[in-house]
Amino acid sequence: MEDKKIKTKIARPKFDSDLDVIELAKENIEDESIFSYGTVSECSLENHEADRVNFKQVIFKKVIFNKITFRRIEMTDVRFENCDLSNVDFNEASLHRVEFVNCKIIGVNLSESTFREVIFENCIGEFAFFSYSNCKQVAFIECQLRSSDFQNSKFLKVEFRESNLTQAQMNFTNLKGVDFTSCDIEGMGINIADIRGARVTTIQAISISSILGLIIK
Repeated sequence: MEDKKIKTKIARPKFDSDLDVIELAKENIEDESIFSYGTVSECSLENHEADRVNFKQVIFKKVIFNKITFRRIEMTDVRFENCDLSNVDFNEASLHRVEFVNCKIIGVNLSESTFREVIFENCIGEFAFFSYSNCKQVAFIECQLRSSDFQNSKFLKVEFRESNLTQAQMNFTNLKGVDFTSCDIEGMGINIADIRGARVTTIQAISISSILGLIIK
């Protein structure tokens, strides 16, 4: 079903109708573990590290991830609902048809990751790291992304809607075609080459000019 909040065509995760319950615990998560076709609800996972964990058709509901390091995690058709992923390390992740809804992602590390058809909706993500990522068909809808880091990333059909991007860092990321008109971008870190072709309001353009050291008379 088409989401009127999102202009970019992005497929939502696909799930079977009869998902099982998945008991997620440190004891059953090892390197290259695979979890599929199930739900994980109202639990806490703490102080654990594993490499290349794979989740397919999994729904997380009210799950707290505390001091978790899942580098090179792979996720396909996954949804996080009302979860806390603050300061989680998902460096070099691969995400395909994944959505984060009403989640806390403060300080999450998703640097050097690959995003394909990913939606962040109503998420709190101050100081989140997305630098050096490859993003195609990604939407941030009504998100708090103050001081987040998108530097040196590749954007294709990336959308920001009604989001707070104050002090966010976008240096060395080509923003051509990105629409910032509904967002707060005060103090956003960019350079002239980055912002060329982006869509901004008149007031935003004046603010950007001051950031770049231009003088408008």
